[in-house]
Amino acid sequence: MTRHVIKRLPVDTGVSGWEAISERGFPVTALDGDITADWLIIGGGFAGLSAARRLSQHRPQDKIVILDARELAKGPAGRNSGFMIDVPHNLSSGEYSVADEESTKTEIRHNRLAISFAAGVAAEFGLSGEAFDPSGKVNAAASDRGVALNDNYRRSLEKIGEAHRVLDASEMRRMTGSTYYRGGLFTPGAVMIQPADYIRGLARGLRGKVSIYEHSPVLELSREGRNWKARSNRGSVSAPKVILGVNGHIESFGHFRGRLMHIFTYASMTAAYSHNEFGGDVTGADRWALLPADPMGATVRKITSNGRSRIVIRTRFTYNPSLEVSERRVSGIAAEQRRSFDARFPGMESLPLEYSWAGALCLSRNHVPAFGEVEEGLFSACCENGLGTVKSTLAGMMAADLAAGVGSPELDQYRNQPEPSRLPPEPFAWLGVNSVIRFQELRAGREG
Repeated sequence: MTRHVIKRLPVDTGVSGWEAISERGFPVTALDGDITADWLIIGGGFAGLSAARRLSQHRPQDKIVILDARELAKGPAGRNSGFMIDVPHNLSSGEYSVADEESTKTEIRHNRLAISFAAGVAAEFGLSGEAFDPSGKVNAAASDRGVALNDNYRRSLEKIGEAHRVLDASEMRRMTGSTYYRGGLFTPGAVMIQPADYIRGLARGLRGKVSIYEHSPVLELSREGRNWKARSNRGSVSAPKVILGVNGHIESFGHFRGRLMHIFTYASMTAAYSHNEFGGDVTGADRWALLPADPMGATVRKITSNGRSRIVIRTRFTYNPSLEVSERRVSGIAAEQRRSFDARFPGMESLPLEYSWAGALCLSRNHVPAFGEVEEGLFSACCENGLGTVKSTLAGMMAADLAAGVGSPELDQYRNQPEPSRLPPEPFAWLGVNSVIRFQELRAGREG
């Protein structure tokens, strides 16, 4: 009998602003008792919920169960910056320019397949324009190096025929209200989401088709005859097929050990404010979304609802194989983000950062997912390589197709990738990864 005992669970540090301002709209239900199902999905984030929707489309009569260790949207799925990006976006490369034209075009097709799936979710389940906003995004440059990186990216996009528009400093000023930026590069295919609203809206729409149990961590997963049995605190689920949508936590289930980098990034959200609280139009248009020209710089978003606005700033990365960071680290980085915010928006120093939090991502050295049938009837849809909203959506879709035996050219392409390459042993991985991260952050300079 195959038996996996899960000895640790990820820890979420700080309160995500996205989750704090999101309205839930349906009750929390925990697993209580022993049940059977046709499908078990472990993890209620982008991968798990996307897999559930896909399976409900393929097998509408089947019983589908999701187990999540937390409450939906309180984990990593509700802790990202909310960018669903279609064009190249490799965090580990140091810049966004295209390396291989053919593989990049394939990646874009896959990203857009996931975005189309998410658009279907928004339409079918009535998500608001704030939860799903196909507005595009801007790569913002604040330094000579940032301008050069954007120019390299522009040439890459031209080479593969992708739409884009160059923005000058005055256009950036009108958009953001800030004189901090020297230019920008707009690409129209990205979608901005309110991640907690999106996750909760998708889960709400699946109710009646899928049983979702929260606060129900899987503590043991074992193969018993033809079924897998997942045991939680107060019950169990038995099913012949299981999809793991747990990102880097899949190592805790005994797979891809020593191959995944557990990275945390950090964000803060301001208190809500009205435009008449500060002199002049200091933060520009009602909504905008900026990625840094240097991938290790600061991501900044402005959102507005009912005449009240907030700004979200995300900076810094750390490598934490323990799957946990301290409150002290979040507080320390929040202080850095305060300085970063004030540099962009002088005159708004009195506006507090109301929420600060850490969020986990998972990278592989060779920028590939942890995907496939890892044991008989056990499927992985993990390792989103820093683009969890899109890559995890795609992985959930593809895992559902693979498990249900639904073939497609997209699945053939997606599964035809190498497995994540091995990391050096600890402590060399820790020293190496953190050294590279810190060097790249320092090099980002004014972009951070």
